Amino acid sequence: MFQEITKITSREEGTTSIVLVGVHGDERCGIKALEKILPNLKIERGTVLFGYGNPRAIKANKRFTEVNLNRMFNVDKQLTENDKKSYEYQRAQFLKTYLNKAEALLDIHASFIPSSKPFVICEANAKGIIEYLPVSLVVSGFDKIEPGGTDYYMNSIGKIGICIECGYLGDPESIEIAEKGIYAFLKARGHILNDVTPKKQSYNRIYDLYSTKTNNFTLSKNFYDFEEISKDQVIGMDGGKEVRANKDSIILFARSRERIGEEAFLLGEKKNSLT
Repeated sequence: MFQEITKITSREEGTTSIVLVGVHGDERCGIKALEKILPNLKIERGTVLFGYGNPRAIKANKRFTEVNLNRMFNVDKQLTENDKKSYEYQRAQFLKTYLNKAEALLDIHASFIPSSKPFVICEANAKGIIEYLPVSLVVSGFDKIEPGGTDYYMNSIGKIGICIECGYLGDPESIEIAEKGIYAFLKARGHILNDVTPKKQSYNRIYDLYSTKTNNFTLSKNFYDFEEISKDQVIGMDGGKEVRANKDSIILFARSRERIGEEAFLLGEKKNSLT
């Protein structure tokens, strides 16, 4: 059901874009949005590819089966031998053949944090597209701090990679955000008539990723995405050691962890622009 890519081509020449859903199999909003959109979608110009990122994880309703697919788009020398033996690594190689055909990507995701707000992850090259998406928050810097995602891969080959986080994965509104996001992306890319007004957006840039040093990292509290934290504020305990913010920041994707080397949280700062 999920193995192949759906390709829709207009009679009128234009750009090629790709939309991915289910790169994390338990983030269902993009899957449900695509199921609703595809049967009646008509492309007026160019070509659009639609794909299911991780079919096995989608079927199991799990984030991934062996390793995180959204880290398998990194260069091989940054991946372990176990990574390269995984299903997700092989799936990334398959998806790359389609990413290579497109000039721009929209990858649909959702958050495990109930209070999460919708936002866009991108770099400065996406400015002319993301301003039409149905979100007010934009975050850059992931390519440097947390490489290996689909958007990272697109940017690394001179194209445009965009990830939209549609809010909490258990919130039905995330499906609506995903649907609106796909349509807005197609309009901004010229595949259908663009009748969307650009939105005023605020910008943030990620500057640090904290990976666990022990098998027991516990947050000091439940942090919501974009929560402002103060310099020296205790974020959590890693084994018996306090982990503090080194400056006033915003925090993203904070979670307690039970293994060494896992991504525990991201820190960022507010910016005036994407550059």
